Amino acid sequence: MSAHDVHVPAHGAGHHDHHDDHHGDVGPHSSLREYVIGFILSVVLTAIPFWLVMSHTIADRTVGVLVLGGFAVVQILVHMVYFLHMNGKVEGGWTLLSTIFTIVFVAIGIAGTLWVMFHMNTNMMPQHPHPAAQEAGHEH
Repeated sequence: MSAHDVHVPAHGAGHHDHHDDHHGDVGPHSSLREYVIGFILSVVLTAIPFWLVMSHTIADRTVGVLVLGGFAVVQILVHMVYFLHMNGKVEGGWTLLSTIFTIVFVAIGIAGTLWVMFHMNTNMMPQHPHPAAQEAGHEH
């Protein structure tokens, strides 16, 4: 009988908590405490950007987009850690590695799409006169 086969009651004097045992990290370990922390962080990370937008605290649009984007990235990380239980230990790190690959792949796809759309608009769209300007010019 090995140390892994011994069952120690979860409650009792002098016994350690099983949540602290990470024997190989076979799967995600979740607790109510982790979910509550994740929920509180999610609410805060939603309320702050909402307040920033509704109170018009940030006047510059570029700064606003960057700040709100930063809050969005942190929100995604909170969800990944506290609700999806993704970290470097679970499944030998392959879950985290595949997630990073997916994020990089999606970022390249979004950046490429935006680059094509902005350059297509600049370089490929012929400059046609506005129809209202043509009508105004032909009135006699």
